Amino acid sequence: MEKSSLTDLVQQQLAGARASSSGRSAHTVYGGHGQVLRHTLLALAAGFSLDEHDNPGEATVLVLHGRVRLIAGTTGGEGRPGELLIVPRARHSLAALEDSVVLLTVAKGGNGYPGPDRRQP
Repeated sequence: MEKSSLTDLVQQQLAGARASSSGRSAHTVYGGHGQVLRHTLLALAAGFSLDEHDNPGEATVLVLHGRVRLIAGTTGGEGRPGELLIVPRARHSLAALEDSVVLLTVAKGGNGYPGPDRRQP
């Protein structure tokens, strides 16, 4: 059995984001390319964001530290530690209102999304 300390990783990724010119740092905790499920710890320094992008599958954002805003089109919502945000099935962005760390969970291939074994024409 593998296990990871998210508590330790939060601090490491925050330090990486603060030191990065992009204001972000990420670490895949589980999964990756070619797998359906992926957990990624993502840190964003205050004032930085992930620009608008497509949703690659069903996704959630669990806020572990700080405060973020998830925006899709004209709607948006804030997340604080312990809150789970459901990522809309639309183009969206994520902004850090404070130094923040989230656990992004993506499951490709479910509910109409093509996965590695289910190609759509």
